[in-house]
Formats: sequence, structure tokens, C-alpha cells
Amino acid sequence: MKGTMIVMNLAVTILQVLCSLALVAIVMLQSGKSAGLSGAISGAADTFLSKNKAKSVDAKLAKMTKWVAILWVVLTLALCVL
Repeated sequence: MKGTMIVMNLAVTILQVLCSLALVAIVMLQSGKSAGLSGAISGAADTFLSKNKAKSVDAKLAKMTKWVAILWVVLTLALCVL
């Protein structure tokens, strides 16, 4: 009984670490809200299609961030219960 709890605790801990790394990576992949000076200089290079593509990728990353964060919270609560 105690051995299975240790294995389950270890498995949930490993999943939480992987989820944490994924969450950090997803957040780092998202673009900032303001383009800054580089956006002002290369603003003419942006086309309508590239702007829509960036928004769709950012929308997918935002949705992934939300679901991975929810999973991380659930795993954290599971570790507290175990």
C-alpha cells in the first residue's frame, strides 16, 4: 500500500515538472502585446495575411496556456492530497 503511494506521488511529481516546463515554454513563445521599436521600423513589412497568422498562433498559444495552467493546478492539488 505504501509502495504504491510512493510510486503514484513520484509519477504525479514528474507530470507536474513536465507540465511546468511546458507552461514556461508556451508563455515564452507568445509574442508581446506591443511591438516596440522594431515594430515601428519594420511596420511596412507586415501584410494582412501575416498579421492574421500571428493572431491565430497567438490565440492557439493563449488557449494552450490556459489548459496547461489548469492541468498544473489540478496536479498541484493532487500532490497536496497525496
